[in-house]
Amino acid sequence: MTIPVIAAAVLFGLAAGSFINVVIYRVPINGSIIKPRSYCPECRRTIRWYENIPVASYIFLKGRCRGCGINIPFRYPLVELVGAALAVLAIWRFGAGVDAAFAYAFLMALLAVTFIDWNHRIIPDEISLSFILIGLVWSLVSGELTVVSSAAGALAGGGGIWAVGALYKLIRHADGMGGGDVKLMAMIGAFLGVGFVLPVIVIASFFGSIYGIYLLRSGKEGKSTVAFGSFLAPAAAVCLLFGREILDWYLTCF
Repeated sequence: MTIPVIAAAVLFGLAAGSFINVVIYRVPINGSIIKPRSYCPECRRTIRWYENIPVASYIFLKGRCRGCGINIPFRYPLVELVGAALAVLAIWRFGAGVDAAFAYAFLMALLAVTFIDWNHRIIPDEISLSFILIGLVWSLVSGELTVVSSAAGALAGGGGIWAVGALYKLIRHADGMGGGDVKLMAMIGAFLGVGFVLPVIVIASFFGSIYGIYLLRSGKEGKSTVAFGSFLAPAAAVCLLFGREILDWYLTCF
């Protein structure tokens, strides 16, 4: 990767991260990402364009609204920086081309899902269902993924999570897996293929269990639930970018 390519990826990623911030905030509330214009949720003041420059505006404003002085959540520059990093990683992994474009769109959707599910305990159908279709379309033009693997991945991902939830409900008589998780895992399977469905679930379950243990030890069990989508989405991103290296490492252990 050349310096101009990295610079272009960073600038594009920062802008994409700013857009994902809009998705994270607005989709769970009203589903619209177009209207109204960006505004402060506290004082309702319309945010000027120069106050919306990724990362730079946050630094210039010292993390506060220019109108009412309320703190701007650190999530905003964080998502923008992650968007830039993911853009560079997508080009590093797939090269500058169609595969990188599809992969980056998937990564940004996963980023939005991570924060939305963590904050609201929902995974919007607008994201998961749309990206099941986009993953299948990618398989038609990709050198990384076949149509059969994509379709089988969507079925295995969604079906596998549904089966786990159904078994949990049968044993515990309580819902253990939401419909959003089922559709998210179908989306992940459509992009990663059937071979990475199990690794994603294993990685997400491992870190989700660690968080669950933390809730138990801190006495917060019952007051807080594990947003499993917030673990599935990062696990999918790891497998997309480093899955082959992870599998190679795993195989060398035996």
